[in-house]
Amino acid sequence: MRQAEIFYKDIVAGLLTETDDGEYIFKYDEEYVEKYPDQFLTFTMPVQKKEYVDKRLFQFFDGLIPEGWLLNIASTNWKINKNDRMGLLMACCENCIGAVSVKPITLLDEE
Repeated sequence: MRQAEIFYKDIVAGLLTETDDGEYIFKYDEEYVEKYPDQFLTFTMPVQKKEYVDKRLFQFFDGLIPEGWLLNIASTNWKINKNDRMGLLMACCENCIGAVSVKPITLLDEE
């Protein structure tokens, strides 16, 4: 399982999760829902308490990933397969252009 916090400007907007089954879940942060109900990340994902679930990385987040020569550089330097969209999102989009940024969450193995 991989997770990333999604920020709108400097505010935590929600949590994006890729499950071990390859399912993607995005859930807006409860505080964000209360304080910013009209400040959605994209028209296709309005602010709501219910989580969004899909078998593919949500189009909005996929659109944040670099393309072309920049994707080639990122993929080569970080040794990330171009089909690993969540890996690329987490590696490339912490300081992307625009109001939305992605901060990977490191999960420690419990033994």
